[in-house]
This record gives sequence, structure tokens and C-alpha cells, in this order.
Amino acid sequence: MSLQKSELAQQIKQEARRLGFDLVGVTSADPPPHIDVFQRWLDADRHGEMGYLAKESAVRRRANPLEILPECKSVLVIAMNYLSNKPVAKPMIPQIAAYALGEDYHDVIAWRLEELMRYITRLVGFSVPHRIYSDTGPLLERELAQRSGLGWIGKNTCLIHPQIGSYLFLGEILLDLELEIDAPFEKDLCGSCTRCVDACPTGCILPDRTLDARRCISYLTIELKAAIPPDLRSLIGDWIFGCDICQQVCPWNIRFAQIASEPAFQPLPFLKELSITDVLELTQEDFHKHFRMSPFKRAKWAGILRNTTIAAGNHGGTEVVPPLANLLKDHPDPMVRSHAAWALGKIGGVNVKTILKNAMEVENERIVIEEIVQAIQTIEKSSGLNVISIGYGK
Repeated sequence: MSLQKSELAQQIKQEARRLGFDLVGVTSADPPPHIDVFQRWLDADRHGEMGYLAKESAVRRRANPLEILPECKSVLVIAMNYLSNKPVAKPMIPQIAAYALGEDYHDVIAWRLEELMRYITRLVGFSVPHRIYSDTGPLLERELAQRSGLGWIGKNTCLIHPQIGSYLFLGEILLDLELEIDAPFEKDLCGSCTRCVDACPTGCILPDRTLDARRCISYLTIELKAAIPPDLRSLIGDWIFGCDICQQVCPWNIRFAQIASEPAFQPLPFLKELSITDVLELTQEDFHKHFRMSPFKRAKWAGILRNTTIAAGNHGGTEVVPPLANLLKDHPDPMVRSHAAWALGKIGGVNVKTILKNAMEVENERIVIEEIVQAIQTIEKSSGLNVISIGYGK
């Protein structure tokens, strides 16, 4: 079957929409025009502990799709709306990024892209060399999406479509197949608006439409595996996985964002009434049971507990003291214990001070003891008591 490039592209786009993709476009395999911005971002260490981004082979591939698939002639780019009916905000309900409320998007998108590839094979009558990605490979996805006409890269660093907003997953198929190339989205519709920049609690959004990952709540609660810097903990608020603030305040989302039609992106039942206390009391077995199909897996059990202790400390309230005390006393991970100590120190009170002192009597990890000492000093300062020096020789 012989089809012109425009006919091929049209039929492939039609099938992509049938498979549930909201937007689809085609761009060339040319190098992305702003690879220099990405390189400067890396040089400034703004990627934090995400060392995989700075590997020479990965940078080389991001700079040129032909390094991934030498015979690539066109890149098919899709976008899929993921905004769900988020649980109603209530006291003690932790905040979770909208993309993480449902099933893992990697799995949801990957099989559809594979199905689309099978359709392309049937359409052209032969097996086409290709590579499939959905936030899984060395591509500058947003640049490819902008170049294929799917929207512009906003000040919040997200791809924004003028009729859908920015709650979008992206995916790509690199193809050894010539398709008609779409015109890039040239307009910058952010204008003079700075709502996302102004709303970011940690000030991580930079003027060049990148962000300092080391200060981003999404990075801190997902990618960072070590202790969260103390000066950023209060700024995290009650976010325990990711952050949507810069999207929530965007006028394009406020006006145009729509609830996704894909059932897999609707909140998992377990998350609908999940409280901060519930998360603090999650066993490792419960975590794997409830989140085996969720993006939460990326942060792991200890990471989610670390994040939730911070949310508990920021929220305050006596109801979180018992589960925090249990984590400080019994959790096997020193990082979780140390963050539980910080949270207890922020909540304060005579009973909490006693809990902290008792914990220090049996604690043998220096990082935990240091947090306990700081927590006790915080309580004493807030109560107007004289701060005493607490030694430790363990």
C-alpha cells in the first residue's frame, strides 16, 4: 500500500486519537534548538541528584534523536490529558500531584503507543524501525512537542495547549518513516503573567523557563533519596508526592483544563479518603499492596513516609503525634526516624519533648540524634525555656 506523507500522517493521527491520545503531531529528527539551555542547566547542577541526566551518552542522545535511531526520518509526538477528579481537600488529607492519583502513566501510555505502532505496520505493510518513549528515554520531550505543534513551553516549564492546559503526559515514537511535518507552535501565550513564578513556595522557577530541581517540591518528594534540606521542609506544606501549585494557578488551566476521560487516571480507591495519619501508619506490606500500580512506587515506602512526616509536622495537631512517635521509635530507616523527630519538634509541647528525650536514650544513629537535639531545642525556644546543650556520645 503506497500512501503520500500527508495521507500517512493523517491516518496515523486518526488512529492515535481513537486510542485515546488527546493531541498528536509530527516533527523532524533534527536536533532540538535549545539543547544549549539544557546543557547550562546541567552545568549549574540544577538537576540535583538526577545524575542519569548528565551522563555523556544521554546528553548526546538528547542533542540529536539520530543518536537513538540513526535511520529516524520523523518523530510522532502524542499528549494525553491526565487531570482527574481530585479528592476534595479536607483537613489532614495529604496533597498528591494529579498525575499520581491513578495508575502508572508509563504503563497506560506505553501499550497504546505499541498498539499504534502495530497499526502503522499494518498500514504501510512492513515492519518499521522505531523507538517508543514516554518519559522513559533521553529526549527533550517538551521541545519535540512544541516543535510538532502541540503547545508552547510555559514559564512553569510545562507544555501548555491553549484549549486543554498543561495537565499532559507526553509520548514519542521515533520512526524510519517519512511523514508530513507539522508546523511548530510559535506563540508564547504566557505573556506578562507570572502567577506560577509568584506562587511557587520554594522559588524554584527560573527566568529561562527551567527550574532549579534542588528546590522543586516534586523533586524533593520523589527524586531526592536523601534527607530533605531543613530550610525547605516548612515550604513543602502538605505535599507528600509531587506538586501541582504552578499548574493550579495557571490561567490556561483555570479556564480550559478538563477532566480526563481515561479511567486509569482517576484516583485509586485507596487514595480517596487517605489521611496523613493513614500514611504514617502504612506498613511496607500495605504500601506494596495499595501502590503496586501507582507512580508512588518511585519514591518507595521510606520516601513516602519521610515526605508524610514533613506534612504532619507542617499540619500540626495532636492526632499525628502517636504515629510520629512510633516511627521515631521503631522504623528501620534512620532517614524516616530523623524526619519524624523534626516533625515532632515542629509540633512541640511538653509530652512531645518527653517522647524525643526517651527516643534519644535508645537511638544510636548520629543523624537521628542530631535531629532529636534540634527538635528539643526548637520546643524549648518556642516555649521560652532556656535551651540546654544535650550531649551525645554514641
